[in-house]
Amino acid sequence: MVVGNVYVIAAVAVVGGALFGFDISSMSAIISTKAYLCYFNQGPLYLETDGKCSGPRSDVQGGITAAMPGGSWLGAIISGFLSDILGRKKTIQIGALIWVIGCILVCASQNIGMLIVGRLINGISVGICSAQVPVYICEIAPPSKRGRLIGCQQWAITWGILIMFYLSYGSSYIDGPAAFRVPWALQMLPAIFLYVAMMFLPESPRWLAKKDRWDESIQVLALVHAHGDQSSPFVAKEMAEIREVVEFERANADVTYWELLKPEMINRTHIGVFTQIWSQLTGMNVMMYYITYVFTMAGLGDNVLLPSSIQFIINVVMTIPALLFVDRWGRRPTLLVGAFLMMTWLVINASLFGKYSTVPLPGQFSSDAESMSITGRPAKAIIACTYLFVASFAPTWGPVSWIYPPELYPLRVRGKAVALSTSANWAFNFALAYFVPPAFAQIRWKVYVVFAVFCAAMFIHVFFLFPETAQKPLEEVEEIFDDTTPGSIRIIGTPAWKTRVDRRARLYETGELVDEEKGPGRSSHAEETHKL
Repeated sequence: MVVGNVYVIAAVAVVGGALFGFDISSMSAIISTKAYLCYFNQGPLYLETDGKCSGPRSDVQGGITAAMPGGSWLGAIISGFLSDILGRKKTIQIGALIWVIGCILVCASQNIGMLIVGRLINGISVGICSAQVPVYICEIAPPSKRGRLIGCQQWAITWGILIMFYLSYGSSYIDGPAAFRVPWALQMLPAIFLYVAMMFLPESPRWLAKKDRWDESIQVLALVHAHGDQSSPFVAKEMAEIREVVEFERANADVTYWELLKPEMINRTHIGVFTQIWSQLTGMNVMMYYITYVFTMAGLGDNVLLPSSIQFIINVVMTIPALLFVDRWGRRPTLLVGAFLMMTWLVINASLFGKYSTVPLPGQFSSDAESMSITGRPAKAIIACTYLFVASFAPTWGPVSWIYPPELYPLRVRGKAVALSTSANWAFNFALAYFVPPAFAQIRWKVYVVFAVFCAAMFIHVFFLFPETAQKPLEEVEEIFDDTTPGSIRIIGTPAWKTRVDRRARLYETGELVDEEKGPGRSSHAEETHKL
């Protein structure tokens, strides 16, 4: 039995995103616990002589945390090849199997080296799934629901963070290494579910068509979009456009990553890559990994896990508006508003830490990354702005950074292009995860200034160069990047600030608008892409 409900398909597939969320909390909720600090302790404080443990040095902790995004970068790169050869569905299943292997190693870690290797393997899994789940959903979802369904990946990440955080919090009351081994073992369960459940989902109809499996392709389109009715006008239109694209691409050479750097592709390649880079340079994942450091510096003492969990609840709840409305709002306004708000909260935090914080007393904090001490009303304001920062990221850059890149590319390069974009996410995630503990130790409150400047830069970048793609059929997004139309800019195409949400998609899916009503401006995809 193959499931045809597009919401069920998305709900299962985005469990691959939840793996990323599990990994974030499996580190952020555990790095401040006594069991972790003492088992992987490198001094200078020791339980026997000082009553508490220092845990790994700040640079080593950065390396432990960064091992996962480092592996994710590699996983994202290879996922493009796997996806094109084996299909989107099997590639996601391979990612699930790799996750289980990584969890076994992490759970059984005897030393820091083994822990890093396990997290590296977990990262390969997350890289594969985070790159190909959006591609899979993008190619199977109807245009009017595409943003909502791909955005579920971010929602799954937030749920993974929240669930794993409370599992880790509950396990922290267990004595000994089991306090971290139990949650690290439990996180393999979603991957087992993902592998089994994907057996009952269809393959991407666009990938099937690319492999000349036309009967299967139309069956999937009809099953997902028309309750199995292969004579549906919408199915016929989608199939005709897919056939045009596949026939055109078959006349061209096999795709390599180098094609993404050609003049006709470089603009959208840079947009996809920078969407993922900027999502990291907001500082959000840093907040997730090291939130216990921030709250410890804000005077919450050893009781930081529960206050930290509030931001994870905010993350889950505030992602919901994006799932409901991102296809109506559009991608551009959502990104612009998010960048501005996050910059505001970062500037406030930098100002508060810069003006009111003091250097901690010797032995006041266990980690040298906890380099500031702030109390009273300024500390409460720090905590409030941290929550507001999360509330600003969750409905904006969080989901849109996954929704946007798959929409930008033609079918023949989509798998590799999204893999490249996602690899940029993980490359910067790796760098930032490693950078932040030493940065807090060395430049203290100026860390917030760095991320505030990044938010200002991304606002300007999005305004001038990121076009609107909401509700446009994937084959019609090509028109935006056609630099031969009147008013277009060479290499760039239609100026980004002139693009708008295409609100005709929903009408067409329901049959209220037929192809002829779209007007003479609608050219065939083959004509639009002949130059590619």
